[in-house]
This record gives sequence, structure tokens and C-alpha cells, in this order.
Amino acid sequence: MQSIKNNHILLLLLTCITIFFVNLDALYINIMEARNFITAREMLYDGNWLLTTLNGEARYQKPPLPTWLTAFSATIFGIKNLIALRLPAAFLALLLILYTYKLSFKFTQNKTYAFVSTLILATSFYVVSSGRDGQWDIFTHAFMMVCIYQLFLFFTEKEKKYLRASIAALFFGLSFMSKGPVSLYTLFFPFLIALGIVYKYKNIRSKILPLGLFLIIGLLLSGWWYWYTFTFDPKAFSEITQKETSSWRSYNVRPFYYYWSFFIQSGIWTIPAFISLLYPYLKNKVSNKKAYTFTFIWTIASVILLSIIPEKKSRYLLPVLIPLALNTGFYINYLFRKFSDLKDLREIIPVYFNFGLIASIGLVFPLGGYFFLKDELVGKWIWFILLSIALFAIGFLILRNLLQRKIQPVFYLTIMFIVSIMCFGMPLAKTLTINPEYNSLTNLNIWQTEVNLNVYEFYEFTPELIWAYGKPIKVLTNNEVIEIPPEKQFGVLVSKEQQKHFRKTFEGYIIEKITRYDMNPKGKTSKSHRPRLWRDLYLVTKL
Repeated sequence: MQSIKNNHILLLLLTCITIFFVNLDALYINIMEARNFITAREMLYDGNWLLTTLNGEARYQKPPLPTWLTAFSATIFGIKNLIALRLPAAFLALLLILYTYKLSFKFTQNKTYAFVSTLILATSFYVVSSGRDGQWDIFTHAFMMVCIYQLFLFFTEKEKKYLRASIAALFFGLSFMSKGPVSLYTLFFPFLIALGIVYKYKNIRSKILPLGLFLIIGLLLSGWWYWYTFTFDPKAFSEITQKETSSWRSYNVRPFYYYWSFFIQSGIWTIPAFISLLYPYLKNKVSNKKAYTFTFIWTIASVILLSIIPEKKSRYLLPVLIPLALNTGFYINYLFRKFSDLKDLREIIPVYFNFGLIASIGLVFPLGGYFFLKDELVGKWIWFILLSIALFAIGFLILRNLLQRKIQPVFYLTIMFIVSIMCFGMPLAKTLTINPEYNSLTNLNIWQTEVNLNVYEFYEFTPELIWAYGKPIKVLTNNEVIEIPPEKQFGVLVSKEQQKHFRKTFEGYIIEKITRYDMNPKGKTSKSHRPRLWRDLYLVTKL
């Protein structure tokens, strides 16, 4: 038992399996996933492996490596198997966690700190979300963490310079082939800044040649696909590049300070993460001031670089959570060592509040959860009972250990709190997403088989609908120019916003509404019911 307790890699593996792999199909596909899964499907069905497509149109906004991995998984387990489609992201989340542990141990030589920091990362909100989601952020940052680990060894040790430079370049290229320069800018550059300030670049002359090798390999692996798409489809490549560049300056533009509540995205660790950023308070209390300074600068540099870009979305903060978790680990490690002896209420109260709140949620969940979910628990009672028992027991144990000032068990019980939600709570997710009028666009295939007619999208497609439909669907509107189908009779899918425009366009035709396809998880009374997830199907007949 003691050997298992001290085997941090094994414990991390078990934790990651429960967090990232269990109940992987519990949630509905979101818009980002739908885009990626459609591209993977069109790779398999249409052979678009290099000149990638989305609904039959060129999609060069993102490099294809994660899509290749997803298509490969789908080839083995089935293109309609949601677990298979999300599985590559879960494996990359595991890779991120393991290499974060290796890096944190390397610059501290402290196994407890490395274990704690990595557990914080594995249970941070956006990391959990990205690791269970079929979008590409987790790929680019996981690959980049392997590169960063190898470069840390390269700059701080003398042996195997060429080997480490080559491995770093390989994973640098894999990161770039996952989401372009995103991780280069938000994770890699801040790491280099922090490394240069804290650890310095010593004996740099002896590293010039292997660094040259790193740059050559890295650039070749990063750039070949962009060269290929530009060479063989220059028009589409240029249009997409211009649109993407314009979006950086004009789409989702937020003020410079938009990201400065970034620590909230760590979820359950929000308060410890905030306290860990109070550098004047913590710098002389941590076990390794130099390493703490390194993670602090890495975190702040990442936020600053992100803040410079006009386009801002909260999910772009994922790379910040990596050094932030390492930074938070120093604070938790400090509590492990000193909390039982602390006298200052300013230090004690935040700890009681943070972990006491988690304990309270666990204690009230059985009654509160029943009150809110009782009408939707048909067929799900066993999961609700298991979750209630787990959260109540964990909440009780957290509270007892907190009152006894035993922070170490409190921390590990908090990890178990998240694990319990993943194991027993995720199967309940769909009890919260009930739409009595739900009608998948998959059913459009049945209607088409019956009437043997083509169906078109009137204005613009929605990825989730196209994914459900199962194949590309032609859009009639292109740059505000509408193409009228040549057939005498055909079907048209029309969104809420385009109803009037549709009727005006086909004013001289017989129009008959057939049905509505509504793929909203929640009903019309919910605030989250989105018009973009439904379409009215009309039968259009020429006179």
C-alpha cells in the first residue's frame, strides 16, 4: 500500500483516467467539436487528408494533426462513436499532465510539490473541459509541454544537447501542426521569458549549433502543411488567411484587462490560485523561491501576451492554467507544512472558506440535488444515489480534517470530490438537458429517402446540424448571392433569422412547411435555447 501511495505516476494515471476518460460521451457535441468531427469524417469519406474541408468547403484555419488522430480513432472504433472521437483529446490531456509532473519535479526536485501541482492542473476547470472535449487546444499545449520539458533540460543540463534539441523540435512541430502558433505565443514564449529571467541562458555559445538544429527541424515540421495548402489551393488559402487575420483585430474584441480574472478559470482552485499570485506575501514562505519566481513570471507573462491580442475568449486562457497550477502548488505545499501552526486570521480564513465551501456543497447535495432534479431522475436514480453518498462522505471528511487543521487530507479529498463528479455525476448531465421538441437533423435522411429529393441549406450551415445530418449539405447563399436549385421540387432548411428572406426569394413558388428540426438540448423556455440549432424544413415547388 505504501508503495502505491508513493507512486505518483501511477496515482496520476488513475486520477486522469477517471477525470478524462470515464463517461466521455456524457455531454452533447458542441460547435467546436462538430467542426472538427465533420472535418475528420470528410477525411475518411472523401479523402480530404491534406486539403481539409468542412461541409465540403476548404477549411485551412487549423492544421490537420488532431483531425488525423481523431479520424484514426474513428477508423478503429467507428465514426459515430462519440467516445472514439473524444479519445485522442483525453490521451493528450494525459500527456500534458505527465509532462507537467516531470517538469515541475525537474525544477524543484520535490516530488510532493510536483504531485500536488499536477493534481491541481488535472482538476482545473478548463483543463478538465478541454481534456474531455474534441477540440484542438489540448493538443497544441500538450505537445508544447513536451517541447518545453526537453528545452528546460537542454538549457539547464550539459548532456544530450542534440538529442534534446531534436525531441523538442519534433514536439514543437506537432504543437504547430495542431493549432498553428497559438501555443508558441501563449505558452512557449512566456516560458522562455521566465526561464531567461530566473535561470538565465548559461553557456549559450555551446548550444548554438543544437539550437540551429532545433529551429530547422521545428520550422520544417511546422510549415510544410501551410506551404502545401498555399501551393495547391492558393485562392482559398489567401481568403481564409485574410479572414482569420481580420478576426484577430475585429472579432470578439475585448479590453486589455479582460483576462485579469484569469485565476477564476481554475475553478475549484480559484482562491488558492489568487493567493499564490500574491508574490510579496508568498515569496519568502515557499520552499523554493527561485522556482516559485519562475512559475509566477511564466504565468504573468502568458497573461500579458494574451492581453495584447485584441480578440479575446475565456477559453484562450487554457495555457495560462498550466504555469498557474505550478504556481498554486507552492501555496498548497506551504499550507501542508505550516497551516497547523498559523495564527494570523488573514491566512486562516481564506483556507477555511475555500475548502469549507467545497465541504458544504458535498453535505447539502443529497437534499439540494433531489429538490432540483427529482422530476428528471427517471432511470438515473442509481447515479444520483452514488453521487450523493460520495459527495456527502467527502464533504464530511473535508470538514472534519479542516477543523483538525489537516490540510493534506483536505487537499486529496478535494481531488476525490472532482473524481466523484466525473464518475457518478456526468451520467446525470443529460437529465439537465431535456427538450420535449428535440428532433435531430439525422431524421432528415429518412424524409429524403421517402420523397427522393435534394435538400439545401438556405443561408449558412450550423456545424452541429451538419454533423447530425451525416454528410455535406449545399448552401444556396454565397457572398449574399443566392443560387436557385435547378430541380422542380426540392427541400430547403431555413433558420429563424432568414424566414422572411427565404419567402421573398421564393415568392413565386409553392412553399410547404414540413417540420422543424430542433437540436437544442433544452426546450424553448430555457435561456440557452438557441435559434441557430434549429431549422424549418420547407418543400419548395416551382409553378
